[in-house]
Amino acid sequence: MNQRTNFLARALRAMRSAYGVSLVVLAASVGVSANAQNVIEDIAVAKGAAGRTIMTFSLKDAPGTAPTVFTIASPPRLVLDFANTSNTSKASADVSDAVVRSYNVVQAQGRTRVVLNLLKAQSYDLKLDAGKVALSLFDAPGTAATDASPDAGRFAATSKSDGATFSLRDVDFRRGTSGEGRVIVDLSAANSGIEIKPQGKALVVDFLKTQVPRNLERKLDVTDFGTPVQQIDTFVQGNNTRMVIEPRGLWEHSAYQTDTRLIIEIKPIIEDPNKLTQGSRPGYKGDKLSLNFQDIAVRSVLQVIGDFTGLNIIVSDTVTGNVTLRLKDVPWDQALDLVMQARSLDMRKNGNVVWIAPKEELALKEKQELEAKAQVADIEPLRTEIFQLNYQKAEEVRKMLGASGGGGGGGATGAAGGGAAAAGGGVLSKRGSATADVRTNILVVQDTPSKLDEVRRLLQRIDIAVKQVVIEARVVIADDKFSRQLGARFGIGAGVYNNGRNIGINGRPLGDPDQANIPSTWTATGLPPPYYYTRIEQQGNTRTWSYVNSVPYNVNLPVTNAAGSLALTFLNLGNGNLVNLELSAAEAANRGKVISSPRVVTADNQKASIEQGQEIKLRVSGGVGGAGSVVTVNAKLGLEVTPQVTPDGKIVLDVAITKDSIAGFTDGNPIVNTRRLSTKVIVNNGDTAVLGGIYEETITDTVDKVPLLGDAPVIGNLFKRTNRGSDKQELLIFLTPRVATDSTGTVR
Repeated sequence: MNQRTNFLARALRAMRSAYGVSLVVLAASVGVSANAQNVIEDIAVAKGAAGRTIMTFSLKDAPGTAPTVFTIASPPRLVLDFANTSNTSKASADVSDAVVRSYNVVQAQGRTRVVLNLLKAQSYDLKLDAGKVALSLFDAPGTAATDASPDAGRFAATSKSDGATFSLRDVDFRRGTSGEGRVIVDLSAANSGIEIKPQGKALVVDFLKTQVPRNLERKLDVTDFGTPVQQIDTFVQGNNTRMVIEPRGLWEHSAYQTDTRLIIEIKPIIEDPNKLTQGSRPGYKGDKLSLNFQDIAVRSVLQVIGDFTGLNIIVSDTVTGNVTLRLKDVPWDQALDLVMQARSLDMRKNGNVVWIAPKEELALKEKQELEAKAQVADIEPLRTEIFQLNYQKAEEVRKMLGASGGGGGGGATGAAGGGAAAAGGGVLSKRGSATADVRTNILVVQDTPSKLDEVRRLLQRIDIAVKQVVIEARVVIADDKFSRQLGARFGIGAGVYNNGRNIGINGRPLGDPDQANIPSTWTATGLPPPYYYTRIEQQGNTRTWSYVNSVPYNVNLPVTNAAGSLALTFLNLGNGNLVNLELSAAEAANRGKVISSPRVVTADNQKASIEQGQEIKLRVSGGVGGAGSVVTVNAKLGLEVTPQVTPDGKIVLDVAITKDSIAGFTDGNPIVNTRRLSTKVIVNNGDTAVLGGIYEETITDTVDKVPLLGDAPVIGNLFKRTNRGSDKQELLIFLTPRVATDSTGTVR
């Protein structure tokens, strides 16, 4: 060992005896944040009045808000968080005080945390004064200084009385944006004593001297939130309240308190076997250290890092050479990575043991291990195992294992009952083989024990019941029709009998059965009946009238099937003049809704279809002398869907919906109204999705009128017929998929 190495060893031994540590490094949790806006320049501890301990934090600028304060009951600690603040004072110091034993200053994510290690629980007051924050510690719980700032946070140790002095107001759970679980507890007071500690695979939170209402003493199942937290159990334990949080997998936790609200975050950790430290945040996770070495042996640097971290490091004999380092406030895992990159080294981690060697040596060793395993597999005795399949088909699984007929060596012959054999490949080794018996749905596999274990694990994952999906579609067709008609009939019959001649005007529409000219003769000395007279003759005291049964109209624009009519007649019996006016009107409103709801049940990833409707066959002529052909026209309601259930509970649907109907016939050929939809959507289990819709509106406004006269204001309404209509139609298609929890369609 050279002189520099001997000096390093003597320095390490000296530091072990003085501080009880394994190396000389300048440790800090996090470097100064680049975006910190304030700086803690000095921390002073002094005795105050009435036996109080006063800690003064001198900052570069006046703080905008008071630091956040929370406590740990066992061991007693007081924690202050300064937001957007860095630290240039001592990172740690021992304090000769009756209350404060020591303090540590840690920086992380642009904030500075000061941890006070207390000898006993204390109450506190905070006071902001220009660029200083004064923390006053005292024994009396629950009292506050009269000059305390209104923004100051408060904390007091729990009462020493036997009964509970605090209570829980609410326990809530939420999912964070990054998948973390947040347990939110509302406390009755900000100075409640809280102790948080991991216990086995759970996290235990003890609320000291705290009682819990009966409605909060329960077990919450929060598995559906998709966080590491599975259950939260809150119960009474003596004079305390205990909360047991049960996460799963790898996780890390953090807790902070704001006034009377305590928030505990459980974050998932994605394990990377090649990383020395695990964590949910990217980057290096190790505690920070500083190294300053000139031309030191690489093996010595690795030993220093091993002493700092407590890892068991095995260094290969081929690791040689020196390195010069000057690192300040660098995570130790980053420092180790830099050293290995500088000397082309690599590592393999197994638990808390790290093996470090040159990259070529590690690659060669792994290659040799793989070759040795392959040689063992070539001479390892084969075993035969029979697998009874429940849901999968044996022949399909045989192909899935990579076995195919006519493959390499080792293939077996066909089994009885339609079985097929195949040679090894894929999952199977080159010596393995698989045989499927179709009759009994049995798979016979012959291979090494390790490969048989792989096949067994594979079958446990794939030979399971397929989920059933119930798909219900609703096709809604809503109609809203409205029409209004207004018409008029107007006729004038006037005549003068002069010297045996009839002179007058009338109207005789042809082809109208109500206006047919049916002459008749009636003779009497009295008054005539109220008919329209076409001829008047007089001989002595006798007059003869020729008449028709009804009045012919000059304007004949009535409403067909009128709902109501109003008729007026003006008659002059002396000279036979007659005026007839008839107004007719009709108004109709029609609202209807047609709902079609096909539904079908199918297995996951299996296509299903259902149809109902009419099928019309038409014969089409094949030309002169041809026999012709038959063409089929379908008018049906159909649903065709293929569901896929995703691992997170959603359902992917590839769906096609058809709703056709026959609207009528033209020249013997049917007119088919077609409504079709084809799409692919993702829907939550049990939710209803609106797949599409078509809205149609037809507005008609028809006017039949007498030219010129029908355009006259007001009176023109007597010479025209109006027809106004509105036809609205809307098509909506809904789809609701549900994953069946049990066999569907089974009758017991």
